[in-house]
Amino acid sequence: VQLQASGGGLVQAGGSLRLSCVDSGRTFRWNNMGWFRQAPGKERDFVAAINLNPDSTYYAESVKGRFTISRDNAKRTLYLQMNSLKPEDTARYYCAVLNGGWGTKRIADFGSWGQGTLVTVSS
Repeated sequence: VQLQASGGGLVQAGGSLRLSCVDSGRTFRWNNMGWFRQAPGKERDFVAAINLNPDSTYYAESVKGRFTISRDNAKRTLYLQMNSLKPEDTARYYCAVLNGGWGTKRIADFGSWGQGTLVTVSS
């Protein structure tokens, strides 16, 4: 697994961005996947996860109803559609493989981290 995230940038509050995460390896379709984010000076926090089928997702309360996680297994790509962005969504966003049990939000249950992509939301 080698994950490469992209799609970050500067956007005004209320705007939208779509992040992508491409896996250059061959096992993407067999992995549950997730997104985390890390704001400056803060810990890395869970954002969303999706199973391998994909027919199930779960989200952090802070993004529920605004963000949508999805995937295209044929393209080995994970997505995060972010709408109604707020300044507090400013962070570096990371994709990762979910190695732990379904429903976990613990960072220790995720691995194979990509390098992250920076999202900045201006007020």
